Amino acid sequence: MSFPMVALGEVIKHRNQFIQIDDLQNYKRCRVRLHAQGIVLRDIVLGAEIKTKKQQVCQTGEFLVAEIDAKIGGFGIVPPELDDSIVSSHYFLFVIDETRLDRRFLDFFIRTPYFREQVTAQGTTNYAAIRPANVLGYKIPFLPLPEQRRIVAHIEELAAKIEEAQGLRKKAEEEAKKICSSKILNIFNENNFPVKILKDIVSNDKYSIKRGPFGSSLRKEFFVPLGFKVYEQKNVINDDFSIGNYYIDSNKFEELKAFQIRPNDILISCSGTIGKVAIVPANVEEGIINQALLKLSLNESIVLNDFFKVIFESNLTQQKLVTPGSAMKNVSSVKHLKEVSFPIPSIDEQHSILAYIDSLRGKVDALRRLQAETGAEMDALMPAVLDRAFKGEL
Repeated sequence: MSFPMVALGEVIKHRNQFIQIDDLQNYKRCRVRLHAQGIVLRDIVLGAEIKTKKQQVCQTGEFLVAEIDAKIGGFGIVPPELDDSIVSSHYFLFVIDETRLDRRFLDFFIRTPYFREQVTAQGTTNYAAIRPANVLGYKIPFLPLPEQRRIVAHIEELAAKIEEAQGLRKKAEEEAKKICSSKILNIFNENNFPVKILKDIVSNDKYSIKRGPFGSSLRKEFFVPLGFKVYEQKNVINDDFSIGNYYIDSNKFEELKAFQIRPNDILISCSGTIGKVAIVPANVEEGIINQALLKLSLNESIVLNDFFKVIFESNLTQQKLVTPGSAMKNVSSVKHLKEVSFPIPSIDEQHSILAYIDSLRGKVDALRRLQAETGAEMDALMPAVLDRAFKGEL
């Protein structure tokens, strides 16, 4: 540090005051985000739900430090919206002497590597917690308030430019995704492809179109630690068949065999997040679907699974899925779905369309990677700005 340094204890003071929680009053509880990412609302609860009846009340502009998490950046300045929020005795509150220290200056300084290194160095390696005396002993640059405010203004100006650039890159990615979606839609709107309904493009299997069993068939008491897996909406939404830990035994599996999934089946989410599609992989664990999923077995001599996923997830189909007049988002009944129509070109045309869509998505993915890389570079800019500021180079 190029500036003269003083102990924090010269410009902040530990405030060690507690209140008694009233069971009939609502309280805002706050928490610190790690890595010096600020203070946020944890929840709002009735006093009766708070077990520890002695709590501290935070005031706007105070420096809040977590006893246990300080070494991983668990500290920050209390924002106005969390005035009068409460924290337990595992937090320390410090009042800033704002005649000598601008709270925004402190807010930026505590995000610097120099400050973080001081916190990490305190105490022994096998004891993570810090004490108020440790905080008061940390060093901070000491300079006149006008100079502090000049540095703060400069940092805020640079931070605004970084945030603007990040926003522009994110907007570019979103626009590219919209263009990709609209081009997909144009393919189907501008071509007079033959139209088929769902029941005409599935296989001849008895259970080629099957909605999951009623909830009463899969009550919690039927679940066992190991056996046959029960697949849920999250498997489809995340396109990940490894997650989830609900299982049924062999007897229940035989009873619900009609809902069994097999490699290459199509699964569709039917409640809440509706219309998402996943293709069952070859190495899938044997199991069944739950009530929130629909299972399809397509005739791939008529429609490719990947093509069906594209057309089903497009706006062309999605608007046909929601049950009319329903207060909840649910996919229409299986009876209605069997009559939903889809443009189905020849298999060769499906391959060509998929290749074109892959090229579009490749461009979006490349833009997303570029956005992530530049985003990471910009995230790294802020620590560099802070470092320069507190070395007196701004």
